[in-house]
Amino acid sequence: MTTELNRNIDKAQQYLARFKETTLGHYINGGWTLGSEGETFDNLTPVDNSSLGKVVKGTVADVNAACDAAASAFDGWAEMPGAQRKTILHKLADAIEARAEEIALVESSDCGQPLRFMRQAAVRGAANFRFFADKAPEARNGLSLHQDQHTNFTVRNAIGPVAVITPWNTPFMLSTWKIAPALASGCTVVHKPAEFSPLTAAILAECAAEAGLPAGVWNMVNGFGEVAGKALTEHPAIKAVAFVGETGTGSMIQAQGAPTLKRVHFELGGKNPVIVFDDADFDRALDAVVFMIYSLNGQRCTSSSRLLIQSGIKDKFLAALKARVDNICVGHPLDPATEVGPLVHKTHYEKVLSYMTAAREDGATIAAGGEARSDLGPGNYVAPTLFTEANNQMKIAREEIFGPVLTAIEFETEADAIAIANDTPYGLSGYIWTSNTGRAMRMANKVQAGMLWVNSENNRNLPSPFGGVKMSGVGRDGGDWSFDFYMETKNVCIAHDLHSVPVLGR
Repeated sequence: MTTELNRNIDKAQQYLARFKETTLGHYINGGWTLGSEGETFDNLTPVDNSSLGKVVKGTVADVNAACDAAASAFDGWAEMPGAQRKTILHKLADAIEARAEEIALVESSDCGQPLRFMRQAAVRGAANFRFFADKAPEARNGLSLHQDQHTNFTVRNAIGPVAVITPWNTPFMLSTWKIAPALASGCTVVHKPAEFSPLTAAILAECAAEAGLPAGVWNMVNGFGEVAGKALTEHPAIKAVAFVGETGTGSMIQAQGAPTLKRVHFELGGKNPVIVFDDADFDRALDAVVFMIYSLNGQRCTSSSRLLIQSGIKDKFLAALKARVDNICVGHPLDPATEVGPLVHKTHYEKVLSYMTAAREDGATIAAGGEARSDLGPGNYVAPTLFTEANNQMKIAREEIFGPVLTAIEFETEADAIAIANDTPYGLSGYIWTSNTGRAMRMANKVQAGMLWVNSENNRNLPSPFGGVKMSGVGRDGGDWSFDFYMETKNVCIAHDLHSVPVLGR
């Protein structure tokens, strides 16, 4: 081990000690509780599958308590002036930044993401809160629509208590991405983090308390989807559900919320294409292709997991790509040199490895990787993998693998690329590499996705809409789009006393 890795492990152990020594419970109505039954589960680190401590399994009673707290706190928080909410949310961002090192080391240990990426978790999380904090004073603003005899104007009001259910892949940042606009709009929150990576959600709740959020405004319940998640999405006090995760789970949540007509926002799965034409900037496209599938262990919804490569540069590009994939550093997530760490959980690790068998059975070539990295110890390590000689009907091209695995598919013409790109039930994001501006515009119009990047990797812009189409999601996040979800728009019509009122029965 390197000196810096040893140092990072020692620091991480200091931060993780409290989770190992005490059971992690729920944060409800401004205090910590072990819940109604106190039943627990082990939270395992993907580094070696040892326990990072016990976590309480949320019950229906626990969820009810959190929802009741959010409902009781709603009026006071929603009626608080936006400028005051802004001040509190900036304090929350300050608290996050003060614990940036802790958040990074704990998150890397908990979910296996390399520290090189998780060092930005607190920075991005704080930026989310600052961005929406600054918009809080204007969140209720609407439009003024003048007519000769009437003036209509709109205002927006917070919808009520909301549920935020977040995934295990980049849990801290994605939690802030959902919770920040909810709080800025005046909603109260019940947060259920993923059971595979619950630790930084506890730190986030502590930051909220330190910032001075009133009791009940922020609540957090740990547990499993089939009990805690179901109770949360069915609870009548919850007016909206924001969920990031698998498409199948999104469908269940939509069904569970239907009897109470809950508003839903889903960011779901993807099988996103990166389309590289013969005239692309070769080196920049290569860098982007590698980054957008092998960074974050390939465990992100916007990963470009299908490479559509035009025939004219196919051989040259795939040879260069294979060399890069073979050179990716797999290792301990706290090692600064690591580029791909262990996958989040043993069940997910086994799922990803099953696609190696599927690739062989369907006739694809495993050009790189394709195996477990058992030489790295008992953790969930998988070699970065490249499948070539694939077609879009293979299992490896149809299903979301959600790991460091790329499937390369050849195409001949622009029309072929569009057809292959759209031949999927998903439609979250896409990436287009070409030096032809007209082609870029045509592709942007025809590729079915909620987000497209041309000659770029995934570039984050907070005011821009973020979300998918087809089976990849419902709704949009970002800027004012978030407020449209967390707030109701009310129209007010005021007469100028100039129009004739219709008369009956005079």
